Amino acid sequence: DRTMPLSRHTGQIPESTWTLGFREMTEPWKGAVGCLGVAVFFAMTIGIISWQAVEQPPEEWVLRGRDAGMLWERGRGALLLRALPAGRPVLAIAVGSVPATEPPPPRDRCWHDGGQFCYSWEEDAELRLSLEPPAAPGTECYGVRWTPLRPDVTLKDCFSMANVSWYGGPSIRAQRWPLNDAESPAQPLVSGDLGTNPDSFGPVLERYFLGSTGVTVTVAPDVPLLLSVESHQQFCLETPAGRAEPLHYQLCASPPCRSPIWRYHGPEGSAAKIKRGLRSLVRRLRRHRLQEGVVALGERGTAVLAAADLVPSERRKRQAPALVEPLELSVTLSPYAAVTSPLFLRSLRGGEAAGYWLSRQPRPGGSSIPLLSTWKGQLCARLNVTSEAALGWYLARARRLRQALGATYVAFEGVEGNSFLEQDVPAPAELAGDGYTEVMAAALATLGNGTIISAGTRSSHLPLFVQMSPLRSDWSHAGLKGLIPSVLHYSLLGYNFFIPDAVGGSVAGAAPGDPELFVRWLQIVTFLPVMAFGTPPWLCCDTWV
Repeated sequence: DRTMPLSRHTGQIPESTWTLGFREMTEPWKGAVGCLGVAVFFAMTIGIISWQAVEQPPEEWVLRGRDAGMLWERGRGALLLRALPAGRPVLAIAVGSVPATEPPPPRDRCWHDGGQFCYSWEEDAELRLSLEPPAAPGTECYGVRWTPLRPDVTLKDCFSMANVSWYGGPSIRAQRWPLNDAESPAQPLVSGDLGTNPDSFGPVLERYFLGSTGVTVTVAPDVPLLLSVESHQQFCLETPAGRAEPLHYQLCASPPCRSPIWRYHGPEGSAAKIKRGLRSLVRRLRRHRLQEGVVALGERGTAVLAAADLVPSERRKRQAPALVEPLELSVTLSPYAAVTSPLFLRSLRGGEAAGYWLSRQPRPGGSSIPLLSTWKGQLCARLNVTSEAALGWYLARARRLRQALGATYVAFEGVEGNSFLEQDVPAPAELAGDGYTEVMAAALATLGNGTIISAGTRSSHLPLFVQMSPLRSDWSHAGLKGLIPSVLHYSLLGYNFFIPDAVGGSVAGAAPGDPELFVRWLQIVTFLPVMAFGTPPWLCCDTWV
């Protein structure tokens, strides 16, 4: 019998056994990979949250205009108003009616309207910001409207006094100026009798507040309102509790008044000397931390710079605006031209003298002769303001000069007076009396808001600054005692935008030698819109000022 051989083991594993073994081998790896994935996910989530917390800016733009914009500050829950393009702080409003910990996200229910921003704090209040028509040229206005979503919500916005001096609002028993020094608990903003209730607001008030940064806050008369003032901290506007009344007010931002004015009295022999002198003055001002305001250049210095800088040169035009940075420059012109000046001689060569300058009435068959006057010790001809061609030429020259020198302001001296009356010569009908000053003011007003004139008659309605008359450097009514009466007189006649004489007086270029006189003068002009200095404070009384 043949015996069947035993089969040899080939090493092959049955398919079912192989699959089961592989699953057992890979199961731990799958678990490890899954745990690793979950860990990576959590790590990424934590990283993103941390990155957002660190990288997310504390301030977020919510509404931008052309010259300013509103932001939301996340940390304390505040609305900020900043001037563009530099982002200069104008106003900070602490919001007390909604949770500060819940900042407005990018969600904007008014996203389709670029002139509005809307956001609701659930069950608290709704905020609506809107760009409003400007109240005046160069001004940008924003409407702020809070609407409560529950009857028990009290709306309250507080305006910071940090780096801002506030004026306006109500009169009080112990009147303070500015409002920062006052103190008052929350009470209705209505007029009261201080005789019977000394803690109430006084008999004169307006729902209008003016900040030194160039911002105004105006509340409509139909808004129920309470006002509180915390000395040197803030003042707050709020609605009565339990009445679910909206809080609505308007913010308007405009460039703040540029003060003080620093008058340049340095060397004027050449354009190079003037530029060096201006830069030296600016360096000294910056050294004393007085780097805001205007540097005023007199007529002679302006003429010297004009002769050098009106030459067509792109390099000069680029360099000119940097003469007094970060301050602004004011240049000075007059309607007079010396008979020996290149300006007058060019007009003679062009045959324009008869039309561009005031002239005597010609005799029959004769030609007109310029009416010559004395101006600053020189024999001069005066601009003929009755000629449209002469006025157009003069205004175009002023615009070119302002652009070439990078000036913000242009001051015009010698606008006052009647040249015909002074020489007992018959005047044209349109120049009788103060006709010259009136016509000149109307023409100069077309140059814009940066125009300063030395006289005014029937022109208080025009957008012009008026330079007040020089005063003596003494205690008399021709000096310090005449300052306040002059201010009252100008204001009474409607000339509210005036520039006072330099602190300490400027008649005949006399420098104030009495430190007390200088300090007392400075204390008075602190309350005026503009301060002017001919003598820097450090030359007079650095230890006092």
